[in-house]
Amino acid sequence: MDRVTGFFIVCLGGALGSGLRYLTAQWTAARGWTSFAWATLIVNVVGCFFIMLITTIAARTTMSQGVRLFLTTGIMGGLTTYSTFDYETTTYLQTGAQMSALLNIGATLVVCFVAGLAGIGLARVLVPE
Repeated sequence: MDRVTGFFIVCLGGALGSGLRYLTAQWTAARGWTSFAWATLIVNVVGCFFIMLITTIAARTTMSQGVRLFLTTGIMGGLTTYSTFDYETTTYLQTGAQMSALLNIGATLVVCFVAGLAGIGLARVLVPE
């Protein structure tokens, strides 16, 4: 598959995944589930389940690269990037790279949190109260 085709397959799936994430947020809000980040938790759990389901099936069948890209990088990537984090960390563990798995977990949690704080800090400098 050429890069342009792959790009459009991923974009199509990503649009669907993002739409599903939006609908999940609307669904939880309509039920009054606003005291906790339920929508985010739901899409992350669902995304982790499905990306592992899809990649395991793809490894055991003749699933085409286009279908795999559409479902994983596209839909699951649009739904949640946490699913990719789960897949990559699980792959490290399955291949015996425990240190890489731990580093990925630690770095993702700490560095993303610090990056978020840095974004807040910069926004406050750029747009003071």
